[in-house]
Amino acid sequence: MHATNLRQDAGAAGQFDPITFLQAIVAIDSCDPPGGELDVAREVHQQLLALGIESELEEFLPGRANVLGRVRGLGEKQGLVLSAHMDTVPAGTMPWRHDPFSATISNGRLYGRGSSDMKSALVAMISAAASLAARKSLLKGDVILAFTAGESANLLGARRFIERGLKNEIGAFLCGEPSGLDIVIVEKAALWLRATATGRLGHVSGDAGINAITTINGFLARLAELELNCVAHPLLDGPTIRVGRIEGGSAVNLTPDRCFADFDIRLPPGADHLAVIRQVEEIAPETVSISVLDFKPAVESGSNEPFVRLCSEVCTRHIGREPALKGVSYYSDATVLLEGLDVPFAIVGPGDLGLSGQPDESVSVDNVLKAAQIYADIAEVWLSC
Repeated sequence: MHATNLRQDAGAAGQFDPITFLQAIVAIDSCDPPGGELDVAREVHQQLLALGIESELEEFLPGRANVLGRVRGLGEKQGLVLSAHMDTVPAGTMPWRHDPFSATISNGRLYGRGSSDMKSALVAMISAAASLAARKSLLKGDVILAFTAGESANLLGARRFIERGLKNEIGAFLCGEPSGLDIVIVEKAALWLRATATGRLGHVSGDAGINAITTINGFLARLAELELNCVAHPLLDGPTIRVGRIEGGSAVNLTPDRCFADFDIRLPPGADHLAVIRQVEEIAPETVSISVLDFKPAVESGSNEPFVRLCSEVCTRHIGREPALKGVSYYSDATVLLEGLDVPFAIVGPGDLGLSGQPDESVSVDNVLKAAQIYADIAEVWLSC
């Protein structure tokens, strides 16, 4: 592990082509697994320094690195965090028309893994920061660029930022996850549980034993019918339960004495996750135990909060329509960086959520350029008032 701090080169500020730089970092494979965002982080770090923006690169695990950039304001107000992650999901096995790391531009769209989710937002944030650096005397607080590794690996980079005290500086939070330049103001909570069934080992030619896989199957059938007690949210669908992993047995001719199933429950804000755990435990037989793997809280801003209204006004000006206010089932780095904080939050990103993780993932070049202007305007207005 090591941290790198270098001096900024103020003379290079403003010399930045966001689309060319986006092509450069989309061409770098930062799929997770296995991760390895370090090469992207190095490019981002050096680009920030070249633009006259303070930057720190920290390789907090081998091959896993965060970048923390900063345009310093007057110190009269807490900072505005612009949040993006540098890892992507794998390219997958389905065929692509454009190579996933070619960063090809065709018909106004840039193709490649991570183009939509979410290297395009990261580049737009760098462009916005370069613009803001030229007028930082107007900013009462810092613009903080929080670029993370391992977002898909249980938010590794965001958790590292917490260890380093970033949470204490956050006055508002703007994330660039894909939104089509609409505004997301609510994320569901994610509750990960494991059900473990205990049986009795046996041989199929003799004592059949008690089959733990059969027990888990019965439990999962009841789980699929479980109605969770949650208050509906106007911007979200209902709670969901999805089984993601099942493991059990050691040989085809042995009755398995142990089997577990991991499942993901998504909950709206305000849902009592401890009560949900109790509901799940109530349908489990005595031979099935329930354990908590992780809980990521929901994140929400009110539609009438000043920060959300500002985001809406700025987006309207740049995209020529009033952006929709939306809720999403996914979680972002905000779930850990904002836990326990009462600060405004929004997601505005140039990418399209429906393209995330898909073959021929792409982003509108025009949206990337608009996002850069949107981020700069939101930051300037928010930090100057």
